[in-house]
Amino acid sequence: MTHHAPDASVDPIYEVSTALDLDYYGVFEDLPAADRQWWTRAREFSSGLETRMAQHWEHAEYPVDLVRKAGGLGLLTDGVDVTDAGMETLSPMAAGLVNMETSRADGSLGTALAVQGGLALRTLAYFGSDDQKAEHLTALATAETLGSFALTEPTHGSDSVSLETTARLVGDEDSGYYVINGAKKWIGNGASGGITFTWARVSGGIHDGSVRCFLVDQATRGYKAEVIQGKASLRAIHQALIQYEDVEVPAHAVLPGSKNFKDASKVLFATRLGVAWSAVGHASALVEAALSYSKQREQFSRPLASFQLVQERLTWMVSELTSMQMHVRQVTERDIAGTLTGPQASLAKYHNTRKARAIAQVARDMLGGNGILLKNKVPRHMADIEAIHTYEGTESVQTLIIGRDLTGYSAFA
Repeated sequence: MTHHAPDASVDPIYEVSTALDLDYYGVFEDLPAADRQWWTRAREFSSGLETRMAQHWEHAEYPVDLVRKAGGLGLLTDGVDVTDAGMETLSPMAAGLVNMETSRADGSLGTALAVQGGLALRTLAYFGSDDQKAEHLTALATAETLGSFALTEPTHGSDSVSLETTARLVGDEDSGYYVINGAKKWIGNGASGGITFTWARVSGGIHDGSVRCFLVDQATRGYKAEVIQGKASLRAIHQALIQYEDVEVPAHAVLPGSKNFKDASKVLFATRLGVAWSAVGHASALVEAALSYSKQREQFSRPLASFQLVQERLTWMVSELTSMQMHVRQVTERDIAGTLTGPQASLAKYHNTRKARAIAQVARDMLGGNGILLKNKVPRHMADIEAIHTYEGTESVQTLIIGRDLTGYSAFA
């Protein structure tokens, strides 16, 4: 059977993917030229990927070739120092802009950036030995090797400090080896054939009881990972359920800079701001889609954009988007100045993912029935926002971090 494209005269085609760069307050007007160049590079990379990513999302396919293309362009480094890899290190502002632009194109691509650069590459850069960096830094920065960050467990998400994965020392800490047992869940790139930075609680030796990070080759015997099926969000990136069954790694597999759980938190703190930027990208895509659609779609012999109710909704969405833009600009300036605190990063994530969810709901409604079609991008972003709203710390956890800072009382267990 031959399949023909729909007749536009019967079923109109709407262009809702054009970047409109809505910046009502000029929040990004005075960006340094170098940062804007990275934004442009991210735009050029993601331009024209809309149809392809919609298909990958629908079929739950992970376009690794695009991840490696982004790596070759230096877009995966997320502000991590990669001078040792012979690459240019992005400023915090440039890293945020790249994250925003990639997420505007597609949430799965934005998450691939967050996993490869924000989590895996950052972990190696922060805590790895010189030998570990020499072997893996460039390969991770370019995505020649796919990397993953394995902290979350099937029974410990927000309560990650209680992780149960263990690393038992056999012999001494110089020439012995560790035996890792446990499980991890929701691990991006965890079944990619690359390497996994595994956080585990040590038993034995001078670090007995502490949480440390281990560089685990996914080809190691006993490492078993399967791609999680049936996701309704971020379908175009593969996340894994990992089982460690007596996985043996040499003593030098430990990242020497990792000493306790606070080190894992240091990585998450750095990426939390990235999630806030990602939310701006998603929200931008949704507002652009709603505005473009309202100008093209006619009902009652008039464009939707000419109706008062539609204009009120568009105004509300732009006001919320502007607020999100101001949040990331301000907290990133504080990050550059070295004055950004953990609770401030939490507030940026808390505010922006909440606003993105609300914008998604209104944009979906504005597109009517067409708002559930993947080709019109809105439902994909709407679903993907649900994931970024949860990962790198749920809304509830961010609330408690901010609340503790405001009151001086910890509401955690």
